[in-house]
Amino acid sequence: MRLSISRRAALGAGALLVSTALAGPAFAQAEFKFTLHHFLGPGAPAQTQMLEPWAERIEQASDGRVEIEIYPSMSLGGTPAELIRQARDGVVDLIWTLNGYSPGLFPRTEVFELPNIHTNDPEATNMAIADLFDEYLAEEHVGVKVLFQHVHAGQAIHMASKEVRTPEDLAGTTLRIPTRTGAWVVEALGGNPVSMPVPDFPQALSRGVVDGGLVPWEIIPALQLQDLTEYQIELADKGRLGASVFQVSMNLDRWNGLPDDIRQIFLDNSDEDWLHEVGQIWRDIDEEGIAIAIAAGNHHVTLTPEESAAFTEAMEPVVERWVDEVGGQGSIDAQALVDAARAAVAAHAK
Repeated sequence: MRLSISRRAALGAGALLVSTALAGPAFAQAEFKFTLHHFLGPGAPAQTQMLEPWAERIEQASDGRVEIEIYPSMSLGGTPAELIRQARDGVVDLIWTLNGYSPGLFPRTEVFELPNIHTNDPEATNMAIADLFDEYLAEEHVGVKVLFQHVHAGQAIHMASKEVRTPEDLAGTTLRIPTRTGAWVVEALGGNPVSMPVPDFPQALSRGVVDGGLVPWEIIPALQLQDLTEYQIELADKGRLGASVFQVSMNLDRWNGLPDDIRQIFLDNSDEDWLHEVGQIWRDIDEEGIAIAIAAGNHHVTLTPEESAAFTEAMEPVVERWVDEVGGQGSIDAQALVDAARAAVAAHAK
């Protein structure tokens, strides 16, 4: 049987962890053995509600020929920004990572991080990413086989002690951001962005380094944000201020070395139905997160349509900035990519 998460954590990181796992009976029985490395903790919904079910379905569909061992919390070493390189170099077989942790590597896929592109429907955005992948996005995913990409419910505003209802309310505040496009959003709203991986956000809040940050609701319980903030703010109709794009990818040489039937099992379990399911998973865990904040006495602020329109207008220059910067690189028709992304999201919107 597969080693439990708690048992793996107790074994420690690095080579000792790998050698111990490889010595287990599950690996001895499996014909194809994979390590999946990611940056969040073992109890994070990303693992328990998405990665574990995905891995288990593949294992079951293979009749035990495949074994996927999940290593959370960067337990095999390195930093979140190094995950994509670990997959490319074959240090690990599979990774789940946030594209924005590796600035400059995924300029095309970055279009789906932009405000006013992803608005409030993760299923629609997941499908839009898949629609555009072959024509627009594939060439930047070097050295890996992308099995699926997805977004979360989107960036919302968490504030330690200040209620926000207008862009002007954010003027002069310091906010944690996940990616450079998030930094542009904060700058467009008059704030000061500070980039950091999401596990560092609680300490930054507790020390007063930041006044708040852009993160989805789902991370609230994992980071205990209900104890560090008073206000959770989103636009009307669950509207958000952009998104983060994540990928589950396999080392390309490992993928190419697999027999066709095993590759097909991975593809069958990473298809359109799965992308819809992933979108709903992230919507559901987002609702669970905000419910915990409300139960703790926090203020969940949903802006009116009129208030939301002011944010939408203030953030549109971020899209224009992205078109100018990415398009200026010469090899990308950034405006065409924005237009295609908006059309694809709209086509899949509920």
